[in-house]
Amino acid sequence: MVNSMVIYNKLVRDKVPSCIEAEGKICYTKNLDGQEYIMALEEKLIEEVNEYLQSHNIMELVDVVEVIYGIVASMGVDKKEFELYRLKKLSDRGGFNDKIMLLEVVSS
Repeated sequence: MVNSMVIYNKLVRDKVPSCIEAEGKICYTKNLDGQEYIMALEEKLIEEVNEYLQSHNIMELVDVVEVIYGIVASMGVDKKEFELYRLKKLSDRGGFNDKIMLLEVVSS
């Protein structure tokens, strides 16, 4: 049997290494912190948004939200506080339920 190696160099969910090892494979990881972690989260957000845009799969949106929660936590904000910010903005500016496309604004 020929050994193969795939290089990923990307942020993964916490249990992914255990899942890989359960398949009898060896994986190498490192823990990120500080700016390196934030940059990895931002790269992951782009990856997950692109995967959703290609597939339109609800599970990709789940991944997007989980990455957003990671970014929020890295800012020192918990999910409840984040939800309060979201609800405040919803109250002040509305949501997207009315499907409004702003075409142009003319100043007098």
